[in-house]
Amino acid sequence: MKLVLPFPPSVNAYWRSPNKGPMAGRILVSAEGRKYQSAACAAIIEQLRCLPKPSSELAEVEIVLFPPNNQRRDLDNYNKALFDALTHAGVWEDDSQVKKMLIEWGPVVKGGKVEITISLYKPAGAAA
Repeated sequence: MKLVLPFPPSVNAYWRSPNKGPMAGRILVSAEGRKYQSAACAAIIEQLRCLPKPSSELAEVEIVLFPPNNQRRDLDNYNKALFDALTHAGVWEDDSQVKKMLIEWGPVVKGGKVEITISLYKPAGAAA
C-alpha cells in the first residue's frame, strides 16, 4: 500500500500535559495531533476510496518526509504522529506491528507531505 499524507507534527508538538483541572498530570494527544489524525484519515479515505480494514499482519514501512521548509528537524521526531494516525485510520491494528522501517528526507515541498509504502514484513534471512 502506498499513501501520500500530510506532513506530521513533531513528537514535541504531538503531546501535551495539562497542569490544571481534572486532566492535570496526564499526557494527552494535543489539538495539533488530533487535527493531524483527522487530516491523515481523510487523505487515506480519499486515496483508498474507503476506510481500510485493520491488518493484523506484521509490517515494514518505507517513509519519505518532504518538509514544508528548510528548518532543522530531527528525522526521528515524526514517526509517532504518523503511525498513530495510521492506527486511528484503521490501516493496521497497532503500530507495534511495524517490524522494519526505512525513513529519509525528501526535498522541501510547499506545505510538506509524507510518502509511505507499507508492505508485509519479511524477516532478515527468511527464504524469498
